[in-house]
Amino acid sequence: MSTAAPLPPTAPAPAPAPAPLVRVRDLRVDYPGGVRALRGVDLDLAPGQRLGLAGESGSGKSTLALSLLRLLPASARVRGRVELRGEDVHAMSWGRLRAVRWTGASVVFQGAMHALDPVRRVGGQVAAPIALHAPAGRRVPRGELRRRARELLEQVGIPAARASAYPHELSGGQRQRVMIAMALACGPELVIADEPTTALDALAQARVLDLLTRLVAERGAGLLMISHDLGVLARTCDRVAVLYAGRVVEEGPAATLFHEAAHPYSAALGAARPVIGDPAARLRPRGLPGDPPDRAAVPSGCAFHPRCAQAVPACAEQEPTLLPLPAGLLRPAIPADTRPPAPDRAAVDRGEGGAGAAPAPRGPGTEPRVHPTAEPSAGARRPDLAPHPGPDSGGGASTGEGAGPGAGTGPGAGTGPGAGAQAVGAGSGAVSEARTGLDPAPASDDAAGAGPGAAPDSRMAAPAAGVATRRAACLLLEGVS
Repeated sequence: MSTAAPLPPTAPAPAPAPAPLVRVRDLRVDYPGGVRALRGVDLDLAPGQRLGLAGESGSGKSTLALSLLRLLPASARVRGRVELRGEDVHAMSWGRLRAVRWTGASVVFQGAMHALDPVRRVGGQVAAPIALHAPAGRRVPRGELRRRARELLEQVGIPAARASAYPHELSGGQRQRVMIAMALACGPELVIADEPTTALDALAQARVLDLLTRLVAERGAGLLMISHDLGVLARTCDRVAVLYAGRVVEEGPAATLFHEAAHPYSAALGAARPVIGDPAARLRPRGLPGDPPDRAAVPSGCAFHPRCAQAVPACAEQEPTLLPLPAGLLRPAIPADTRPPAPDRAAVDRGEGGAGAAPAPRGPGTEPRVHPTAEPSAGARRPDLAPHPGPDSGGGASTGEGAGPGAGTGPGAGTGPGAGAQAVGAGSGAVSEARTGLDPAPASDDAAGAGPGAAPDSRMAAPAAGVATRRAACLLLEGVS
């Protein structure tokens, strides 16, 4: 009588992936004048993860950050879904939204001088979120507020004695440290840092970044870091998503995007950072010609194709999609019958041009394939049908902060007298977008600030600086919008 062979041991079931801390699906934001600030953004941020958002000014980075906590002007038309710990932010009641701000998620704003109240001492401003979110029925004693504010300032490297100083009495780096202390005061699960090192020198920038990443890691919080500098994001973040004209064009591990970018725009952002001590980098500056697209008239197909030296006819017709590959990598899959020949990188480094490589095989029956710039790395999202970057992707304006006339405050981006927020203005007779009911703020808080006949500066899609930053900071403390 034969005996049955023993069954092999069953492998243990893999542990379920943790629920994302932040989940964004098909997020679209429009401003008055037909400005499409975000055009269908999908993002996930796991608990404790550090995600970077990269892109030129006007790409939609700040709009995306402010939309996570409903800090956009009331004139903005928001569609899509934003979830924080599985809860739809745009469906929260005002009481629930007030409870989530500072405790669930907080913001380190771009330009601390705009975000901090100039007539209040910094110690009182650090203590304000603690007092605002005291347990129900309990008022935090003034002495305890003072003690906790001093402790937080010391944690960010500011002497406790400076708690009585006003913002103008501190240096730029110290003001950013005060903003970090405020953001961490209530122990949030998510910290949103909107270009926290803007206008700081290199040494102050390094200290602020090290401090922010260390404190966030010690508390186990997630970090959403916004910057136009891929070098900063590669240093501080686990993953990076690149935005262009309101869409994510590439996403993946920070080291992969910094060294092996597959989308031409991502490659241009990385190449805009000079290599110190490399004569070739000085003699052959890398950048992008042209300016970011008008956000009220985004080009058809891939919005980047008018500026791309590697564009093919399909780029003007088909909008790229993010193609998932093994281990979460997303990299461009380019049809072999349309992909341009790969450049000879060694020849380019010698200054001899980039056309030395033989073209890839083409013809019917050839399957679309991932461009062989590098093997797929773990955890990236890359665009489908995006042209491959050449290392000689053209000279011109650097792709860093402020590149092109569209970056910054334009003639149509402004505020009316007494307005509490910056909004993109429209000419006389323009009709503002109907409010969605999510932001029942008075209309005076986001006045459209263009005169008769003035055209909106549609590249300035995000209400990022100056008055808008101060408005968003006030909303976090007041709990209303």
